[in-house]
Amino acid sequence: MGRNIPVLLVMLLFGGIPWQLQAAGHTHHAGHAEHLGQAPAGVMGDHIHTAGDLMFTYSYMRMHMDGMRDGNSHISTADILSDYMVAPLRMDMEMHMFGVMYSVNNRLSLMAMVPLIRKDMDHITRTGIRFTTRSDGPGDVSLRGVYALTVTPDNSVLLNLGLSVPTGDIDASDDTPAGTDVQLPYPMQPGSGTWDLLPGITWGHQHNDWSLGAQAQATIRLGDNANDYTPGDRLELSIWGGRKLTPALKGLLRLRAQTWGEVDGADPGLNPLLVATADPELQGGSRADLLVGMNFYGPQGVFNGSRLAIEAGVPVYEDLDGLQMSADWLLSANWQVVF
Repeated sequence: MGRNIPVLLVMLLFGGIPWQLQAAGHTHHAGHAEHLGQAPAGVMGDHIHTAGDLMFTYSYMRMHMDGMRDGNSHISTADILSDYMVAPLRMDMEMHMFGVMYSVNNRLSLMAMVPLIRKDMDHITRTGIRFTTRSDGPGDVSLRGVYALTVTPDNSVLLNLGLSVPTGDIDASDDTPAGTDVQLPYPMQPGSGTWDLLPGITWGHQHNDWSLGAQAQATIRLGDNANDYTPGDRLELSIWGGRKLTPALKGLLRLRAQTWGEVDGADPGLNPLLVATADPELQGGSRADLLVGMNFYGPQGVFNGSRLAIEAGVPVYEDLDGLQMSADWLLSANWQVVF
């Protein structure tokens, strides 16, 4: 998928499916589950609040990657080192995100999210030297609005629109056997360096103890960054179902599919002949993940309730456009509290 994703067409087609996740917490009289949303931990923009409500969120996300894949086939380290001087072995991406949401009225909620990102990648050289590179720091801040197009006790359709601000670093560097303070490749940078549009739509249906939900979201890059390249656009589709197990506990199952494009342009500080992660033409791909989650809801009271959500899963399909790191497992958790 390149930079020109037909996002609006995809969303119009996807939006024709008559599903929605919940009643969107439309009054203070709704139960705490409805007030805080019933989507899995890894889903954002899934609910709104009553006018004047203020919600704080802390989210933790981690993805572990192990080995390299070309298309849908795993590639051995020996084969990689026959073409490159360095082969990546493992990678961990960890993010702590702090968010705040304020409801302007009963249909519109605004939110801001600030991520702190850490990435570690283990490598081996053709001569057998093992080393690790690391980057950490703020990622790109996102500003979003969630507007309820339809709100009933059983169904709602929520429109998401946001802007990603390029606050994350795209010049992160570390020491390697090739030298000190070496520019790190594309997957190791905390930021994109570009202003991005973040459109999306969320919908579903709730019936007694059961709920269904779906969401389409996209990241549309608006131009080149200061290093003369543009990361690929991204499209993500999720469908999930949930069942209330107790008044305070809900179980969920989600299928997520995502596709992302190649880098357009190239960072002049990177050598694509040294390691595959520095090649702008080896950055696109598609993946589907199967995730299981649990939502725990606190009692109503001073904070109008709180929610702790946990979700974990593994890829069930992965097709990468050229030699890239392969995902192994994913974990998300978030805590929300409403004032």
